[in-house]
Amino acid sequence: VPAGRPRPRPASGLTPTSVARSDRSFRIDAQQLQRRFRSLQRAVHPDRFGQRPPKEQYYSEQHSSLINKAYQTLLNPLSRGLYLLELNGVEPAQETDCDADSVFLTEIMEINEKLAEPKNEDILKEIETLIKVKQEQLTKDVTAAFERDDLQEAKKLLAKMKYFANLEDKLKNKKMPS
Repeated sequence: VPAGRPRPRPASGLTPTSVARSDRSFRIDAQQLQRRFRSLQRAVHPDRFGQRPPKEQYYSEQHSSLINKAYQTLLNPLSRGLYLLELNGVEPAQETDCDADSVFLTEIMEINEKLAEPKNEDILKEIETLIKVKQEQLTKDVTAAFERDDLQEAKKLLAKMKYFANLEDKLKNKKMPS
């Protein structure tokens, strides 16, 4: 191999935390993560390996795919939190884990009912704002829970974030032109 030419190796050790050079903290620097992502992608991008042996081309594609997946996992607070729970051996919450919180479930039901109504731009905008505010607050709360090393609280909060992520998906579908 000529000096300076990249040579990808099997991607077995490539994980979201190794991509981020993370200390397994929930709090991340999004700009630093993006710089790291771009740097790794430049190094292993399949276009750079077009003239290389098939095995190296394969490893390049594998690395590129894993780096994309790791980046997306870390960028999103919900998937990042679920990944950190997994790293710490904590099973993610089941939807039934929120059943005890009747106030929360009532709020989710009310938003679902509004989303089920005929399309109304004002109501959709109101729901969009509410979801954004709730997700931002939950992200702050999850950050604090992880920093206190309270994994059970983080698990509960991430379950709530999942509900709001589902509402966000429903909202996007509702907003799409029919």
